[in-house]
Amino acid sequence: MERLSFYLERSSPLHRLNPTTKLVVAFTLILVAFLGPGLLLPSLIFLLILTPLSFVGQVGREFLRTTVRLLLPLFAFLFVMQSLFYPGGKTVLFGFWIFSVKLEGVRFAFLTATRVLVMVSSFLLLLFTTHPGVLLLDLTQRGLPASVAYILASTLQIIPQMQAKAATILDAQRSRGLDTSGSLGRRIRALLPLVGPLVFGSLVDVEERAIAIEARGFRSSRPKTSLVEIEDRPLERALRWLCLLAIILALGSRLWP
Repeated sequence: MERLSFYLERSSPLHRLNPTTKLVVAFTLILVAFLGPGLLLPSLIFLLILTPLSFVGQVGREFLRTTVRLLLPLFAFLFVMQSLFYPGGKTVLFGFWIFSVKLEGVRFAFLTATRVLVMVSSFLLLLFTTHPGVLLLDLTQRGLPASVAYILASTLQIIPQMQAKAATILDAQRSRGLDTSGSLGRRIRALLPLVGPLVFGSLVDVEERAIAIEARGFRSSRPKTSLVEIEDRPLERALRWLCLLAIILALGSRLWP
C-alpha cells in the first residue's frame, strides 16, 4: 500500500498529543534555535530535545535515518563553501594550494547547519507522529480557513505522493524493458521517460482532487461538522503558553544590548 504521508502509526505518548501542541512545539524549537544566543544552542536542541522525543514517539530510527539522508549532502557542501570562501575570515586554520580554511567560516557553517538541522528535524518529527488529516481537522476546528488547510495538506503530502508515483512509474517502465542502471549517461537518458508520466500524472491528480473537494462542499459557507473530537487537555494548553514564553525569551536575548 502506498504511503501518502510521512506519518508512522504508533501507540506512543507523542502520537497522542494534540496536533496543534506538536505544531507549536516545532515552531518554538525552530525560533529558539534561530533567535537564541550561543553557538551550541541548536545542537543542544537537536541532541537533548528532538532526538529523545523521537524515541519517545517510537520513530527514532526512521527519524535519524531520514534526517541524515536529507541533510548530509547539504552540510558537506555548506562546510566546504563557507570554510573556504567565507568573507571577512581572518583566522586561518590550515591552507592548501591557493585555498585556506578559516575559523570564522567553520563557525558560521556549523551554526547555519545546526539551525537547518533543527528546522528540518522538527518538522520531520511532527510529520512522523501526526497524521495530516488530524492536524488539519484540529486547525480548522480552531478557525483556520478551509483554503489554508487545503494548502497545508497538499504541502505536507506532496513529497511522499511524488515518491510513491515515481516508484510506480519506474516499476512500470522497467517492466517495459527500460534500463535504469549502468553508467551515469545511461541513467540520464532513462530519466526522460520517467519525468513525462510523473509531471502529467501529477496534473491529472490535481484536477481529480479539485473535483473531489468541490463535490464535498469545499466552498460552502455553512459550518462544518465532524465525527472526530480531538482532545485538548489543560496540560497541553499550559505547554503552548510556555512555548510562547520561550519564544519571547529567545527574542529578548537577541534584542538585549
